[in-house]
Amino acid sequence: MTQRTVLHGGELRRANSRRLRGLPPQRPKRRRGPWIALAAILLAVIAVVLFTAGGSDRRARHDASGRANPAAKRATKKAPRKLVYGATQAPLAERVRTPFRRQPRSGLLFDLRSGRVLWSHVPDKVLPIASVTKMMTGLLVAERSGPNERVLITRTALDYQGSGVGLLPRGRRVPLEPLLYGMLLPSGNDAALALAQHVGSGSVPRFVSAMNERARQLGLRCTRFTGPDGYDDANHSCARDLAVLAHAFMAQPRLARIVRQPFAALPFPIKRGKLFVASHNPLIQLRYPWVTGIKTGYSPAAGLCFVATARRGRTELGAVLLNSPQPGAQARALFDRGFAALRGRAAA
Repeated sequence: MTQRTVLHGGELRRANSRRLRGLPPQRPKRRRGPWIALAAILLAVIAVVLFTAGGSDRRARHDASGRANPAAKRATKKAPRKLVYGATQAPLAERVRTPFRRQPRSGLLFDLRSGRVLWSHVPDKVLPIASVTKMMTGLLVAERSGPNERVLITRTALDYQGSGVGLLPRGRRVPLEPLLYGMLLPSGNDAALALAQHVGSGSVPRFVSAMNERARQLGLRCTRFTGPDGYDDANHSCARDLAVLAHAFMAQPRLARIVRQPFAALPFPIKRGKLFVASHNPLIQLRYPWVTGIKTGYSPAAGLCFVATARRGRTELGAVLLNSPQPGAQARALFDRGFAALRGRAAA
């Protein structure tokens, strides 16, 4: 069936004119106005959506002044691989056997970079860790404060128990960095409490909550903190968790620089203007040449505890000893055997 086209008015006159000139009839133009308008509206909506998304991304990557936001830049990088110490055992040729007549209650020798375990003794046993707790305190302080900040010394900080720096002036604001030295080298509980209040916005319990949250982020499964100084024996962990914490701690250059020092004299607002602190690290006291850190701890319940690190050439090892009869001597023996085993692998 043929479709008829009905022409009106001007269209009929134009069709007759073309027929008289011998030209074929012109097909009527379709009205495309509504479709073009609809397409333009859709394109405009898509452009607005894309511009808004791009603006949000630009705002996330830049701060209010228009400069690049370093935190956002770091967030775009690939997340670092989490190390699970003990999930991968070192090859047999690299594993270490110890001649200890009296073993620590728990211990671990590990490659600080790869997480491979060279020696272990009940590494998942949950035990009190005393002042080894200050590793987590130091990690949070380094992550959440700058070296040029000043810390108010409160009555809470001076109402400490156990070891302390002992010279903190009440009611005054003092430089933060000497407090870090005083907490990590001579294990000052007063410095730990002052730093916890400062980073915890005036609240030690708030800081302790942040410690436990950071432990969860690191995947520490047997660790629980009740205070920033470790004086309370309710603070507990296990060797495997402390190996992970040691890795995170030594990844902070600011902290790694402190714990390798045998001694420090720091400007401080006290008489004579200097704060003198010395390390309790037994490997430093034994003059072990490759020691780089980290922290000791002691309480009657925890015994002698020690998380140690050492670097020889490109090899970095860590050791955790909980309730050890001789933490310095045992750490030295473990490191010597560990470095020898890895050197033998490299020679092969």
